[in-house]
Amino acid sequence: MPASLAARLGFDARERAIFQRLSSPEKIQRFLDEEITYDPGENCRSPRRLLRERRGHCVEGALLASTALRLNGDPPLVLDMEAFKDDDHVVAIFQRFGLWGAIGKSNYSGLRYREPVYRTVRELVMSYFEHYFNLRGERSLRGYSRPINLTRFDSSGWHVSEDDAWHIPIYLTEITHTPLLPRKVVSRLTKLDPRLRAANEFGMRRKAS
Repeated sequence: MPASLAARLGFDARERAIFQRLSSPEKIQRFLDEEITYDPGENCRSPRRLLRERRGHCVEGALLASTALRLNGDPPLVLDMEAFKDDDHVVAIFQRFGLWGAIGKSNYSGLRYREPVYRTVRELVMSYFEHYFNLRGERSLRGYSRPINLTRFDSSGWHVSEDDAWHIPIYLTEITHTPLLPRKVVSRLTKLDPRLRAANEFGMRRKAS
């Protein structure tokens, strides 16, 4: 990991030591799964705050993952998956040998890591389709954004900001999205099989009432 880049982005020695451990997409995903508690709260924590508070949702996980990827020499790319009657999902994406993979933080097991085996971004996004559903059990994934390189936001200091980085997810949701399905197909979608739903919800951490 280029320590000079991590320092230039504003990370202190303790934070740089954590990023030093996140030397591959697999290790980044494991960190999100094992050391970051899923939190659907109304925050958009910077990577610094996420490392400190150890709580976050998909956008915050994608911001941290894209930062770790960048420090490993990959471009910090994220994309937004657009949903119907459901929350959007943001993942960090990367390439190996020209094939796409993804890193994601989610309360649902099927919306996390993807091996870099997908030839196109659309193929990658479609791999999430069967696992993407709303509380009614309806298949809800409808479209996706183009990959966004987060270096475009560097001037805002989002990596280490103590303020919420809402300008990034707002931008992601406002840009043009590519539809996945024609309307005539959407109207014929079946509800999720209960067994697949149970598998996706295995180990879910529910918010206390």
